[in-house]
Amino acid sequence: MILAGDVGGTKVHLALYDFKQGSLVHLKDERFPAQGFDGLEPIVREFLDTCSAGEITAACFGVPGPVRQGRLKLTNLPWTLDSEQLSQSLNIPHVFLINDLEANGYGVSELKPDQIYTLNEGDRGAVGNRALVSAGTGLGEGVMVWDGRRHIPMPSEGGHCDFAARNELEVELLQYLMKKLDGRVSFERVVSGLGIHNIYQFLRDEKKLTESSELAERLKHEDPNAVIGELGDSGKDELCAKTLEVFVSAYGAEAGNMALKVLAVGGIYIGGGIAPKILKTMRSGTFMHSFIDKGRLSDLLIKTPVHIILESRCALMGAAAYAEQRAAEISGTSIRAASV
Repeated sequence: MILAGDVGGTKVHLALYDFKQGSLVHLKDERFPAQGFDGLEPIVREFLDTCSAGEITAACFGVPGPVRQGRLKLTNLPWTLDSEQLSQSLNIPHVFLINDLEANGYGVSELKPDQIYTLNEGDRGAVGNRALVSAGTGLGEGVMVWDGRRHIPMPSEGGHCDFAARNELEVELLQYLMKKLDGRVSFERVVSGLGIHNIYQFLRDEKKLTESSELAERLKHEDPNAVIGELGDSGKDELCAKTLEVFVSAYGAEAGNMALKVLAVGGIYIGGGIAPKILKTMRSGTFMHSFIDKGRLSDLLIKTPVHIILESRCALMGAAAYAEQRAAEISGTSIRAASV
């Protein structure tokens, strides 16, 4: 069996996988609040104690940030992860740490057609680089480089690049955030869960869009982004709908930027937890308008396929696939190949 993990600043998602006829088979998964633990190891132990799991031959954890020589110090948690240390303490022969968007990249190859929603068909016959842009708690970006035979995922921290305002409203938003943050504004401050709340406050406080008393009350007791997403996508609240419109427009623009930067003729994949929850707004045309609005290069973007990943376990699937592949290279024994 393979242990896969998706480690975030607020939660840790763990899963067990096996292989049947060469394909991943999901056995069990569970989410844990990261703040309730002093490290990854006790979370893994608690998960495995409830699984009655057999022998685990390899494990891989997708983590937010750059991994250096099997080590990572998390930004949003007081944890330092070390693959060798985890391997020894958990008694798992092969443990790997990779960037979370890299894990998503490996997961894309494991997805079935019903786990993807195609926003733009583009040139379906085109073969080449792909890219990932994933808005969730933060903004993750990654590249899947085409080497002539397969796509090789590579991590990126492109979500922390400077936010580029494209119209008067976004210029005002940029100026608002520069004051609020006392300086530089990255794309993550606009295109992410945090960004949704930032846009909402800007429209309410600077542009004076009306916040209803019912909405204000819900925001006090519920997750603000979930409320804004629900009411905005359904069109039941004007302020929330405008918030999502601005958010999706910036999202589409940055996805188009990514497509240009890596020449992603093989397609752009939209990951993260936000897009599937606001699918109506994503399909409204605002995202694609911004995506292709690239002047002389617009025709290239029109031909670029755009897919929304609907499967919430994509990163886990990718981590499992990576763990099996790397363990097979090291040990000479492939669980996937043996299952065929």
